[in-house]
Amino acid sequence: MTTERPLLGEPLGLDLLNTVWNNRGTPSDLLSDVEGTRQWLGEVGLDQPATEPVRRALLIAREAIRAHVDAPDSESARAALNEVLGWGHSWPVLGPDGPGTASALDDPARGAGWAAAVNYLELLTRDASRVRHCAHPDCVLYFYDTSPKRGRRWCSMAGCGNRAKAARHYARAKEA
Repeated sequence: MTTERPLLGEPLGLDLLNTVWNNRGTPSDLLSDVEGTRQWLGEVGLDQPATEPVRRALLIAREAIRAHVDAPDSESARAALNEVLGWGHSWPVLGPDGPGTASALDDPARGAGWAAAVNYLELLTRDASRVRHCAHPDCVLYFYDTSPKRGRRWCSMAGCGNRAKAARHYARAKEA
């Protein structure tokens, strides 16, 4: 059974964070079982078998990324993220199609989690200020703001943005 989740298509590191969301006030976690792990791996295009060790590694990586997003100056958050980043390493290579990257992992089950952490680090390198948490107080989703003026506040204008506008309208109408 496929689980519908909001905000697909964010960069890998943030998409992993978004495997947790609120569904009409009820917390949902796509990685609560191996089937949800299989769904996520397929959605993000990672060719890795969904197993319990893969799921556990993804949970560790997700929490390390979340800890850093929520408290980037925290030494323990940096240490947790660095622990996940230490699961593998990569190096430049020149292949038949041109430049590329090769990588090695200490445990293949950790590949997807490591890739998500590496992607998150790449987002920070590009522009850490564009990694954002949705401004809606009940939303737990994250996004990478690609708007030209860096003004995006909501994970989705159709969802959280409209709810915020409706709440402001209701508050103004109630005061009048």
